[in-house]
Amino acid sequence: MLRYFAIRLSRALLTIALVVTFAFIVLRLSGDPALMIMGPEAPPEVIAAFRKAWGLDHPIWMQYLDYFKAIGQGELGRSMRDGRPAIRLVIERVPATLALTIPAFLVKVLLGIPAGIYAALHRGSAIDRAVMITAVAGFTVPSFVLALILVLIFAVQLGWLPSGGQDSWRHAILPIVTLGFGGAAVLARFTRSAMLEILGQPYIRTASAKGVPWRRVITDHALPNAAIPTVTILGFMVGSLIAGAVVVESVFSWPGVGRLLVVAVANRDLAVVQCILLLVAMTMVTSNVIVDFLYGLLDPRLRSKGAEA
Repeated sequence: MLRYFAIRLSRALLTIALVVTFAFIVLRLSGDPALMIMGPEAPPEVIAAFRKAWGLDHPIWMQYLDYFKAIGQGELGRSMRDGRPAIRLVIERVPATLALTIPAFLVKVLLGIPAGIYAALHRGSAIDRAVMITAVAGFTVPSFVLALILVLIFAVQLGWLPSGGQDSWRHAILPIVTLGFGGAAVLARFTRSAMLEILGQPYIRTASAKGVPWRRVITDHALPNAAIPTVTILGFMVGSLIAGAVVVESVFSWPGVGRLLVVAVANRDLAVVQCILLLVAMTMVTSNVIVDFLYGLLDPRLRSKGAEA
């Protein structure tokens, strides 16, 4: 058990280090922050002074070592725009993002899982086909397209809801629906597939042949076993709460972490971008580690395989 968890934890830490390294290199190869912030018309001596002040005149390998050393000391850098700590800028935006992502996650779970179970139990019916058509549409339509459609219908044509901003709870409805619909569609498809696979197993037929009531067969045998692959999808969704809000927050002008990331990337505000990417990576990796731990607790076979890996 301990070895299984230790292996998963070490892989998680390695993944975070790789994500941070990749982001660090790509950001520094994508453009000169000094030119983006100071402008191409700035005198060369001003640009040189800016690079020196922010350590951009050092070799990239030295910047890399300094960055990891700062992370070890709990320092995630300062914004090149206003000099404020990057972590403070990010934390200020987290509540706004959670105000969208947590209700959207509940929408995914409360709609996707029951719809997938019901479709599996009524395979081939009109409801099953309707659920699958809706799920395919929600899975394939990009979030920004769905957002624009919702704005066109409910904000422009009907005038029921505002098209953007954060002035009241009504402003959050369209972003939450946009974030929740696609995830509910994914959950419905995976839950239906998992349920159909379990319902076709011999032990389900055996339980039915022994006279076990069908309701008990579903609740005691089918649902617990179908929950294992569904947990994987839920773990991924929890981990991608912040990352998934980038497009939606931009479309609806919602002042969250996702919108801050877009602005920081456009301005080459390296510390802010790196801080957000580190937060996203840690969130996703942490959720995956929790899922692995749950797997290890639920299925001892996975612990033995993980220890051998």
